[in-house]
Amino acid sequence: MWTDLSLDPALPVLIAGPTASGKSALALEIAARQGGVIVNADSLQVFANWRILSARPSRVDESVAPHHLYGHIPFDGAYSVGHWLRDVAPFLTQGARPIIVGGTGLYFSALTEGLADIPAIPADIRAEADSLRSSGKVDQMITALDCKTRERIDTANPMRVQRAWEVQRSTGRGLADWQDDTPPPLLPLDTTHSLVLDAPREWLNDRIARRFHQMLDQGALDEARANLPDWNPNHLSAKAIGAPELIAHLRGEIDLTQATDRATIATRQFAKRQRTWFRARMKNWRWITPAGA
Repeated sequence: MWTDLSLDPALPVLIAGPTASGKSALALEIAARQGGVIVNADSLQVFANWRILSARPSRVDESVAPHHLYGHIPFDGAYSVGHWLRDVAPFLTQGARPIIVGGTGLYFSALTEGLADIPAIPADIRAEADSLRSSGKVDQMITALDCKTRERIDTANPMRVQRAWEVQRSTGRGLADWQDDTPPPLLPLDTTHSLVLDAPREWLNDRIARRFHQMLDQGALDEARANLPDWNPNHLSAKAIGAPELIAHLRGEIDLTQATDRATIATRQFAKRQRTWFRARMKNWRWITPAGA
């Protein structure tokens, strides 16, 4: 399927792309052909409570090649790009070739460009930020940011806004200033095969719709039901695409057709944001068309 990639088996592989674009399948094929360990770079696949809904590799896939950093964080755990960098670091030096795959662009930029050493956010400031975001006051947080940070971040992404606001509120210094003092990267881009799956929009939208139905067939609703007693929309794991919609259905607020339609739309919107981010930040990566697109 991917025989024309011509990858040097001695180099680490980075695979980015929007949701449902076939990243995991490509990683698995490279591992099966050339060897290596597959390492997750998706901020939602780290959580233990959403195997199906976050599209984590199946147990069959995991039997083909070693998989790491999938489902290792509890449902109510905190997890950041800094946590991920610390978790991924051992796989860069342990000997087996890492094949790092996911849709979280910030993980890849931190890995290949470096990450500012920002102090941990105090719990009271995090709670204040959660309250502002959940009460619809994202614009208030945007206004409070310094100009340089406001121009740099994706202000359409509430979580990115919240992170920048938290940093400025807790340190008295803008996120952009912290980023400008970034240390050297753990894995420079020119020492890797860096691939972005350039998925055509209509092809991807069709896959997104079909995949959500497949998730339901595989038990996504039962997975949501298991999460219902401990559901908290402020948990990071609650950001799994489709989770709020299925929880709303289980609470009797919407029917399953409405939940499916809303989850599909949310996934398409998420994929659009991912593609926009990749185009802006990954121009020096190798762009490839997914198989069958």
